[in-house]
Amino acid sequence: MFSGERIRKLRGERNYSLEQLARKGDLSPSFLSELERGEKKPSLSTVNKLAAALNVSPGELTDRGGGVNPGERIRGYRLEKGCSLKELAALAGISYSYLCGIERGLVSPSLSTLRKISGALEVPAKELLAGGASLGSRLTGAREERGLNRSQLARKAGLSAGMIGQIERGKVQPSLQTVEKIAAALELSPCYFLVEGDGLEQLLQQLSPEVRALLLEPQVQTLLSRLCQCNEKEFWLILDFIDLLKRANLCEQD
Repeated sequence: MFSGERIRKLRGERNYSLEQLARKGDLSPSFLSELERGEKKPSLSTVNKLAAALNVSPGELTDRGGGVNPGERIRGYRLEKGCSLKELAALAGISYSYLCGIERGLVSPSLSTLRKISGALEVPAKELLAGGASLGSRLTGAREERGLNRSQLARKAGLSAGMIGQIERGKVQPSLQTVEKIAAALELSPCYFLVEGDGLEQLLQQLSPEVRALLLEPQVQTLLSRLCQCNEKEFWLILDFIDLLKRANLCEQD
């Protein structure tokens, strides 16, 4: 798992002050301080920023302490099965680097990824489940990376600090309108909170600048929000309809 103590040690070895490392990693000093004390858990993007700032691999920022997490369980079952990382990644249909990140505790896998891995390992998904990334945890991570407390975010989003706290703790399921307000306040697309996390950053990076800009349009955000309310059959019907449009070239006609 991620080690705040390891960050502090590496920072000391390089004679960086807290403020210097925070500046190099594009983080707030207060957030970095909380990471070092083990009071906060970083996102994968934050781990990568810190690793680059310290000129080490992301794996250097972890230790083997703490309780059993999904990555450790996956590694245990993989070794029992006699699979290499590359073999399991291929069987599960995920990238080798992403599986490495999961096993090292650098990233929390989504439920869909856990199902893929459990299928490849031929074990029940619940055996690997130890809490995937939730909307609340994503909100907490995005807020803290921007150096905002709950009251500050609440003011920017036009909500109460109590509401932000309840969402982060998973006690309240926010409405789609509330998610849109929070996303706008954090200058993020609502997709960040509404789409499961495995490979999301890589997916968004593959989009053209024009399409990424479209994701911020209110009408597109409304469409994405409505998609989240679809059941499985409705979602597949929409995908089939899109495929039909593409094959008929209807979108390219004047």
